[in-house]
Amino acid sequence: MYQIVSDGGCDFSPEEVKEYGITVVPFYVSFDQQNYMKEGVDITKETYFDRLMSEKTLFPKTSQPTPQDYIDKITPFLDEGKDIFLLTISSKLSGSFASTVIAKDMLSEDYPDRKIELIDSFNVSIGQGLILREIVKMRDAGYSLEKTVEETAKIIKSTHVYFTLNTLEYLKRGGRIGPTTALVGGILGLSPILQVENGEVSQLDNVRGRKRALQLIEAAMVDALKDDLENINMSIGHIVSEEDAIAFKAGTEAALSIKIPNPITEIGVTVGSHAGPGALAFAYCKKYDKVG
Repeated sequence: MYQIVSDGGCDFSPEEVKEYGITVVPFYVSFDQQNYMKEGVDITKETYFDRLMSEKTLFPKTSQPTPQDYIDKITPFLDEGKDIFLLTISSKLSGSFASTVIAKDMLSEDYPDRKIELIDSFNVSIGQGLILREIVKMRDAGYSLEKTVEETAKIIKSTHVYFTLNTLEYLKRGGRIGPTTALVGGILGLSPILQVENGEVSQLDNVRGRKRALQLIEAAMVDALKDDLENINMSIGHIVSEEDAIAFKAGTEAALSIKIPNPITEIGVTVGSHAGPGALAFAYCKKYDKVG
């Protein structure tokens, strides 16, 4: 028996965490770089994004869980005789995985007979969440820890995430782009189309208008998935853009003549600090029993 643990980059709701019997180690966020709050514990997504939208001079910072955070969460399960399967956000986007390595080294001395498997998802938010959903299914299907690790590596390689932003303002605030780029983008009404590839974010296109960006993403996903639907799991996420997410989900379902089983995800502060309110994302991966 093993316990599934993930950092907060998966963006699972409290209800999903409880339903799936997993453990989540939250990220930290700060508005002043001095006082750090745990997401979902000290501050909710709603409060965070309300402040982000209302206070235009805020430059929030996020921070990964510490090694001690992981130790505190994992130790009770090790005491129960359980092994650990631990999934993190991409190591190219956060130091969360590095924290787990330190935690494992510290715990291995006290629990030499227990296995602690650390898995870098090379993903974030709904991409990481999709991988986690397949891991839960493997656990429930009776897969051993070793088999789950083996199949998860294949699922990770099959995972793709695409998203668009409503504004470049939050990338500017976080120093990801310069003020001139943000100004020109705003004047021209540009909506970037981005992807997560090899654990990093890269730009695919820059189009005029949010509606056009969403149309292009939907069309590309329909074309990519239409002949492989039985083997694919999908997810949609948003940041303070529920109506657009609902419409996007309905359009994609109609175009593919399917129902997307996963609930729409409210993306959290880890991605939200840079993407900003209005972001919308689509992800897909191979199902655990279809990766071959």
